[in-house]
Amino acid sequence: MIRLVIRHQSAVKITRVSTTYLTYQAKTMATDTRPKVFVTRRVPVRGIDLLKDKFVVSQWDREDRIPREELLRGVKGVDALFCLLTDKIDKDVLDAAGPQLKTICPQLKTICTMSVGYEHIDLTECKKRNIPVGFTPDVLTNATAELTMSLLLATSRRLKEAMTAVEGGSWGTWNPIWMLGHGLDGATVGIVGLGRIGLAVAKCLLPFGVSRIVYSGNSQSENEQEVNAEFVSFDYLLENSDFILGCCSLTANNIGLFNAEAFSKMKTSAIFVNTSRGGLVNQDDLYNALKSGKIAGAGLDVTTPEPLPTDSPLLTLNNCLVLPHIGSATEKARSAMSELTARNILAVFENKEMPSRLNIQ
Repeated sequence: MIRLVIRHQSAVKITRVSTTYLTYQAKTMATDTRPKVFVTRRVPVRGIDLLKDKFVVSQWDREDRIPREELLRGVKGVDALFCLLTDKIDKDVLDAAGPQLKTICPQLKTICTMSVGYEHIDLTECKKRNIPVGFTPDVLTNATAELTMSLLLATSRRLKEAMTAVEGGSWGTWNPIWMLGHGLDGATVGIVGLGRIGLAVAKCLLPFGVSRIVYSGNSQSENEQEVNAEFVSFDYLLENSDFILGCCSLTANNIGLFNAEAFSKMKTSAIFVNTSRGGLVNQDDLYNALKSGKIAGAGLDVTTPEPLPTDSPLLTLNNCLVLPHIGSATEKARSAMSELTARNILAVFENKEMPSRLNIQ
């Protein structure tokens, strides 16, 4: 057990009560009546800096995921929870935080996640307990679109195989029919989900000379004219696209959307890229489609599970490029996500409208 106290000009103490917990409290800790926030991971400091003067902030000060037992312990008695996509916030966590019945003053007043996705939060329980949920759309859109384009280009131009050839010594003299990839010029690109990120990706595609952008989803997008995109059926998109991008949210209705049936409808020259959620893809079916040559290649920034086990058959394929979920991994985007999460929390306690509140149906 290590205890470390650091004095700041703001009269806030940082107390390390263990090797993995930090607590930010007022100088006179015994009389500190500020609300309590628990942060489930080491996050960019912009969010913490916004919170620590008005809240007692306890933080799991590690880069790895908080263990379940520590999450249940850390939420006990807190007024707000600052969580991540990797934290399962269910009935047990809410119960551990304290009573949140509508008939009494709730202890846990808000849950704010540093992510766009929210499938890790039991929204039914939050609605039942009248707990508002915040999330972080928009601020990571451009970063994720950039990564999607990077993965698309790297996969279609076979960069993984090319780098292996250089490093392994199989690179010979210039060969006009060696390492040929698939270019975007004149191609049809199908985007599954023309939301914030899908639209940003479509805008990035335009300078590459694509001939058509088609998209599918639950409904027609009011923004389709910005990129001259066409709303089509999912089957049409699969059958006619040279590049297929998964950019939609994960829901109960689209788990395993990209399965053997979907891959069988794609062109044999098709490149598939998923930067949304791993659950969209049946990975066994994807492996079989890539191995058999049913599709030409795949690029994944998300998998199930994460991290992907090193013995996954997908990692044995030259035509499959897997990244470790780094879609929003720019300093600017992650700092903005941390800040927005903090501002969502602050708004609740200042009786203001949350900047990005999730509409729980």
